[in-house]
Amino acid sequence: MTETAPRPTLEAVAARAGVSRATASRVVNGGDGVREPLVERVRRAVDELGYVPNQAARSLVTKRHHAVAVVVAEPETRVFADPFFALQLRGISKELTALDNQLVLLLTEGRDDHARVGRYLAGGHVDGALVFSLHLDDPLPGLIRRAGVPTVFGGRPGWSDGEGDDVVYVDSDNRGGARDAVRHLVSLGRRRVAHITGPLDQTSAADRLDGYRDVMADADVRPVAPGDFTPAGGERAMRELLDRWPDVDAVFAANDLTAAGALRVLREHGRRVPEDVAVIGFDDMLPVAEQSDPPLTTVRQDIEEMGRLMARLLLRGLDRRTTGEETRPSGIVLSTTLVRRASA
Repeated sequence: MTETAPRPTLEAVAARAGVSRATASRVVNGGDGVREPLVERVRRAVDELGYVPNQAARSLVTKRHHAVAVVVAEPETRVFADPFFALQLRGISKELTALDNQLVLLLTEGRDDHARVGRYLAGGHVDGALVFSLHLDDPLPGLIRRAGVPTVFGGRPGWSDGEGDDVVYVDSDNRGGARDAVRHLVSLGRRRVAHITGPLDQTSAADRLDGYRDVMADADVRPVAPGDFTPAGGERAMRELLDRWPDVDAVFAANDLTAAGALRVLREHGRRVPEDVAVIGFDDMLPVAEQSDPPLTTVRQDIEEMGRLMARLLLRGLDRRTTGEETRPSGIVLSTTLVRRASA
């Protein structure tokens, strides 16, 4: 059996740096009031000894765990199949790791999972939570509020318990982006413009439907079919549209995966894109949009930046709480851009 060397202690760091243990502790834990030459000596001693702070002891000093829960209100089969979540998680991870914070990923698939997540957050394991892909009847907002955990939400709040006006969130201009997409289709001379929705119990999908309706308000017929942000949902909806409105000449799909499913069905039916039917998606997820056949015209939202901003807002709020500074809830809505490719 191989013997392991004892871990270097804070006392050893202080001795190597020639400072008191209290001074070494303040430097290691990010405290103020230490002169820069001493800070450099302590940091050099930490590097030379390979000292790693004991997280439990560090938490007692800083009152922080340096861990953030990322709660995705979707089953794992959806999260790991949809590149949207990978992009948002990448943005979150970059921001957290840059400031030495750990990401704890929590997924929910049913009521038992909601209760488990609520218990975990209430247990004081993390400093805060980042929550996205909520549905309107989701109990998570109430569970999180009862847990008393600082939280930033991805997406405009839409729950109906009267607590939606004072939360911090990051969203994209879903309604404005949808208007841009549908206006572009109309500008191409398309007369029967259809929409495949996302799940309408999510505010992003509801806002995109509203944007479509804004532009098509004067149309005699507004062909709409329900989707669920998945390729299979796009296929089902496209078949429904062709059955009910065979003269459809344009489709605005609620996201790129939905559009990819719609494109497959249009090919099966011998409809040329964009000659017979123009198609526009939403997200601009490059692995999907650029590799579609034909490459997909879509509305770009900066998904990775949304993740970074969520993490940044949470960490700044935690810093203000530590210093006793007042916090004011706010929401950030990022602009969108129409990216033109071959499908419309």
